[in-house]
Amino acid sequence: MPQKNIGGQAVIEGVMLRDGSNGNVAVANRLENGEINVIKKNAVSMAKKNKFFSLPLIRGVVSFIESLVVGTKTLMDSAEVVGGDAAEEYEPSKFERFLSEKLKIKLETVVITISVILGLALALVLFTFIPTLITGLLRRFTDVNILLSLCEGIIKVIVFILYIFIVSKQKDIKRVFQYHGAEHKTINCYEADMEVTVENVRGCSRIHPRCGTSFMFFVMVVSILLFSLISWDKLAVRILLKILLMPVVAGVSYEIIRFSGKTKSKLVHALVSPGLMLQKITTAEPDDSQIEVGIASLKALTEQREDTKEEAVSENACDASCECRNTDVTENNECENSNIE
Repeated sequence: MPQKNIGGQAVIEGVMLRDGSNGNVAVANRLENGEINVIKKNAVSMAKKNKFFSLPLIRGVVSFIESLVVGTKTLMDSAEVVGGDAAEEYEPSKFERFLSEKLKIKLETVVITISVILGLALALVLFTFIPTLITGLLRRFTDVNILLSLCEGIIKVIVFILYIFIVSKQKDIKRVFQYHGAEHKTINCYEADMEVTVENVRGCSRIHPRCGTSFMFFVMVVSILLFSLISWDKLAVRILLKILLMPVVAGVSYEIIRFSGKTKSKLVHALVSPGLMLQKITTAEPDDSQIEVGIASLKALTEQREDTKEEAVSENACDASCECRNTDVTENNECENSNIE
């Protein structure tokens, strides 16, 4: 049985699924006319191309960056495919065009890069600068490093939950969260070796241990523990060190999530349970039409996997055939040389 290393995300009126074993990506979107549009592509991870990027801790950072890039591009593509109000065509700014021309890179690459940078900047403001600055005001009451770090962590968790809750109340985001639920239900059905039908998917859980929501929760927990070692004497230095150590936090969090998905330890599951509970907010129960989109995405992905296998078998057969032909040629040459002698 093939390894079911599948992840994904919800997009505008659709579901994107990615096969971690080969980099295949399938995106299914519900169009305005009711039809389902499916796009297949490939985004092989750097971890598959270079062993260094597959090392523990390093692979977590690589996965995080690639998820941001692939996710942003997929959202942009989905907006273009779906059309209508949900996908008002984006007009690149003069600055983006200027960078594209000066750096001689594709305009799309510039737009995606800037979008990722702005997303990271917002995350830093909400979950690093604000909690640190607010906690800094508490130093007049206590200078105990652990207590300050704990307060900072609590503020960070509160900000995170409030952010998710407020965003979830927006109409468009609520539909994205429904597709997020469809994504999880579809993957859970597939991983349970059940026939992937609307009825079976509907009965599966919308909670999944490898969800990005759980990952973000662990990022906060690991950061609380790690950053408690950094002094509060100079807030500017503390913030700078926290930014520099974020790759370490991402790497450790990834390994925890990866391990939790494989182990049956009750202790580990107890540790990941808060992150799973947060998925109750970031996912919503999908309707059957949204589940159909998730199934269409999975079907396209599994078809890609079979196509990849057939290509590999064909290439191996070709290689073997070439070796046989080369052997025959060599043997014939040896016979001819023998006759000449």
